[in-house]
Amino acid sequence: MIKRVLIANRGEIAIRIIRALREMGLESVAIFSEPDRDSLHVKLADDAICIGPAKASDSYLSMSQVLSACILKRCDAIHPGFGFLSENAKFAKICEDCNVCFIGPKSELISHMGDKKAARATAIEAGVPVVPGYSGDDDSLETMIKQAERIGFPIMMKAASGGGGRGIRIVNDIKELESMYYSVKKEAKSAFDDDRVYLEKYIKNPKHIEVQILGDMYGNIVHLGERECSMQRKNQKLIEEAPSASISQELRNKITKSATDLAEYTGYYSLGTVEFLVDSDENYYFMEMNTRIQVEHPVTEMVTGRDLVKDQIRIAMGEEIGYTQDDVEFTGHSIECRINAEDPKKDFTPSPGTIENLLLPGGKGVRIDSSAYVGGKILPFYDSMIAKIIAHDVDRKGAINKMKSALFELEVGGVKTTKDFQRELISQESFADASYDTTFVEKFIES
Repeated sequence: MIKRVLIANRGEIAIRIIRALREMGLESVAIFSEPDRDSLHVKLADDAICIGPAKASDSYLSMSQVLSACILKRCDAIHPGFGFLSENAKFAKICEDCNVCFIGPKSELISHMGDKKAARATAIEAGVPVVPGYSGDDDSLETMIKQAERIGFPIMMKAASGGGGRGIRIVNDIKELESMYYSVKKEAKSAFDDDRVYLEKYIKNPKHIEVQILGDMYGNIVHLGERECSMQRKNQKLIEEAPSASISQELRNKITKSATDLAEYTGYYSLGTVEFLVDSDENYYFMEMNTRIQVEHPVTEMVTGRDLVKDQIRIAMGEEIGYTQDDVEFTGHSIECRINAEDPKKDFTPSPGTIENLLLPGGKGVRIDSSAYVGGKILPFYDSMIAKIIAHDVDRKGAINKMKSALFELEVGGVKTTKDFQRELISQESFADASYDTTFVEKFIES
């Protein structure tokens, strides 16, 4: 039984987890770095403990510090949230060895599906379509050149342990390949301590569609629909919606089946997301699997009525999912905008500082996930997200109008934000008719 959970994260996701734990009658323990001492997640948790200085590698990413805090505070489990240690197989394995429940899948699954090359091979074995490419063990420059010529340009060069949009380059010809090769290798080594790379055919103007899946330890698997995540800049998602308004029901059926097939093939349990690229002819290709809760999970919660964090915790406690695919009902449409402390007029330079005034939108169908408060600080050491605004209505048009209204109401003083930029994006015709793809934002910025 889990009674007391250490939350190995910060900001809005830590608060999201604290709320779920409190509603379940479970205790929460927050961790914080020294500059995070006055953060809202620290104030809201039942207990809290400082684990180190500002530098993430000495605090939120320090396995020894996090586990020591867990032991000192007598916690039964650790919820990693997203980012930081959430997909670190070594950390999950240490938790298992220490008899601490890691709220997520077993370490072997994290390791296997977190390795993009291994995940790609597994998808092929499971009969899930993948992008043509090369993911062999030999990733020397000579082999990459030979395989790139076989696949045909343009190609994507990706880090095997990549994530969060890092370790990815588009290569247009042989001349670019050598410099890109060393650039990706260097970035991958720095970000993931793993410089292995692989190649995929570059799909022009694709849609980014992901499927939320849930599995338990007894072999039950359900999907909770798909999310459209094509509104992104430099592989970082800006706006997400559920369901996708750009795919047919036939494709929806195929893509959700492929996601559950992959989960069943791997024996997956916990919450997970299977991500796909979709081309203009509705051909779809497996891209990767995330073995954690996603930043954009609220849009799925709004259209299904499910609490994904609670489901995730219950599964970790050894419970069954408790409902079948036939029980999952989808209602209305939901859109999420991520509001960051960045200056779009200066190439999205981070804008850390103190929040001097704050007005958060409200009303029926508007949800705010945030750790911001007047006097609170946006720190330069971590992600710059201020809030996630989620709008839900009976249909997509209503959700768009509700989001426009919410963004109009939002006021944040003391730091620059992406609010106005987000309003511009959702006001574009390409967003209204759902024809936008992953290249839209970059083209919009350049225009």
